[in-house]
Amino acid sequence: MTTQEIADKLVASCRQGDFEKPYQELYSPKIISIENDGTKEGALVEGFEGIQQKREWWQENFEVHSTEVSDPIVADNWFSLRFEMDTTHKPSGQRSRMSEIAVYQIEDGKIVKEQFFYDE
Repeated sequence: MTTQEIADKLVASCRQGDFEKPYQELYSPKIISIENDGTKEGALVEGFEGIQQKREWWQENFEVHSTEVSDPIVADNWFSLRFEMDTTHKPSGQRSRMSEIAVYQIEDGKIVKEQFFYDE
């Protein structure tokens, strides 16, 4: 698959609310996932096990009311997306909107790196 095809499939899955399917179909087992600059505890994970733990933490701590995903911007082996989310932080009950930019790197037809940028 090309970078554009991978980006389009990820967008389609996210817009359908299926955030699990892309990990199974589009991601490399050697995936690296980084939150912002990766310096805070838990902000850098590797492999499917790390992604699973990260996803479990998210589901335990946030209720997602809605998610909007932009069309991809593609450049060679990279693409980016904008996510807009309406969430409630479960422990505090605080509801808020969040905006982030996600940047993805492709190698050998798979996503090998994702990095998310947002205000904390």
